[in-house]
Amino acid sequence: MKLHLSSALALLLLLSCVATLPAAEKETEDKKSEGEWIQLFNGKDLTGWVPKVRYHELGENPANTFRVEDGLLTVSYADGYEDGFKETFGHLFYEKPFSNYRLRVEYRFLGDQCKGGPGWAFRNSGVMIHGEDPKTMGKDQDFPASIEVQLLGGREQGSRPTVNLCTPGTNVVMDGKLFKPHCINSSSDTYRGDQWVTCEIEAHGNGTIKHIIDGKVVLEYEKSQLDPSDAHSKELIEKAGGELMLSGGSISLQSESHPVQFRKVEIMLLDE
Repeated sequence: MKLHLSSALALLLLLSCVATLPAAEKETEDKKSEGEWIQLFNGKDLTGWVPKVRYHELGENPANTFRVEDGLLTVSYADGYEDGFKETFGHLFYEKPFSNYRLRVEYRFLGDQCKGGPGWAFRNSGVMIHGEDPKTMGKDQDFPASIEVQLLGGREQGSRPTVNLCTPGTNVVMDGKLFKPHCINSSSDTYRGDQWVTCEIEAHGNGTIKHIIDGKVVLEYEKSQLDPSDAHSKELIEKAGGELMLSGGSISLQSESHPVQFRKVEIMLLDE
């Protein structure tokens, strides 16, 4: 009798260990990912990414605007834009939201701007962070409510810094004050031509966000938040029970009428 009871207990313990193994493996995997670079773009296709282009439904990719060419994530206007850009601003969203992380992007502008693109969009793209879920965007909505790390290429002459800040439907706190202007330049150098540029974004939830280029912090702010004076953001605030502070959200890459390529999009999760 004692032998049978002992055997039964041993079996129960074994089954218990087997039942908890997946959760333990997941926890180990999560810990492993912290402090390591994780590739969000696999260099082959758009697995893990979903497009949202203005005037189109979520998931539609008109004219194959977002594509992979020669292993590069490419925003292209080579096909289907015979009538011009027509303000079909687009964003390619990663499938998961993030809160605390370092994001590293290698990008370059190339070629000519799409016919009909606005003048300000010349060699202009962006990385949108702390953004809304693309499912909440309207069909004719141009930009997601988000924090935009604006990527700019230099013109032939004059200063034109990159990794600037723009705030579609949002505000931030800078130098202890609520910052309401739509855009502000960073202190970065100007990068001309088709050269590759590497930038990093360090985000600490609703705390500090830093824009970094060439290892130098060129812009810093905190307390990202939805703008209640913006009609769409006001709806998002109401759906969130009145909460306007942003502690994380979607990450997306822009299509704003100038061809741009990304050869690396990678993230490092921060344990906070």
